Amino acid sequence: MCQWPGAGHEVESWDKDPTRVGGSPVCAADIEVDGFLKQELGRLLPAAGWLSEETADDPSRLGKDLIWLVDPIDGTRDFLRGRTGWAISVALVSAGRPLIGLLVAPARGEVWTATAGTGARLNGVDLKASRCEKFVGARVPADSLMKEDQDLTMVEKPNSIALRIAMVADARADLVATLRWGYEWDIAAAGLIAREAGAAVTDAFGKPLAYNKRDPRAFGLLVTAPRIHAAAVERLADRAKKYSVQ
Repeated sequence: MCQWPGAGHEVESWDKDPTRVGGSPVCAADIEVDGFLKQELGRLLPAAGWLSEETADDPSRLGKDLIWLVDPIDGTRDFLRGRTGWAISVALVSAGRPLIGLLVAPARGEVWTATAGTGARLNGVDLKASRCEKFVGARVPADSLMKEDQDLTMVEKPNSIALRIAMVADARADLVATLRWGYEWDIAAAGLIAREAGAAVTDAFGKPLAYNKRDPRAFGLLVTAPRIHAAAVERLADRAKKYSVQ
């Protein structure tokens, strides 16, 4: 059991993948939120498929044009520690592309929304992504930087990757990059929000992201101010090649 100060009560938690570096924590709230969203979203669009971090994958989703991509609590570590860096992530995907993205961060009082082709909003206010023009000095949510990246500037790093992506969408950060295999449910909603705000959103190699694949993973993520995207791809190129085959 783990005491969550933000809620004032204990939350049952466990590690669902002890073999993963750093573990992969999950708690009872993840499961409860997942069940609630599956029920309610299923009522909204009964024909849509479902892919969630906390639900066993059903291959029938591959034959669906519409599919919900859900991470019931992205940033479980911060949730369990009573910190604010977690969010609920929901995206509706059609033909491999996000149509609707919703990111709710209750502990921060933030609701992020986007609909393809109509822009992105935070608490109803239109968003404009970072307009950073120089890679050197770009702000990146990080706890530390590798030696070759010391020319970047660290800013707050919430545990939720979705919230870090959203930081580029409202210009609190200029660059978010990962060099690991990640899942579609982590990035679909926030990626649409960032793109609709004007950010560049690709995998670590600078290629477009696709969703509702048989293997719901992609290697790496790169979300940047548009003018520094090419420089970010170049900076990460050698590392991306190395880590993607491990």
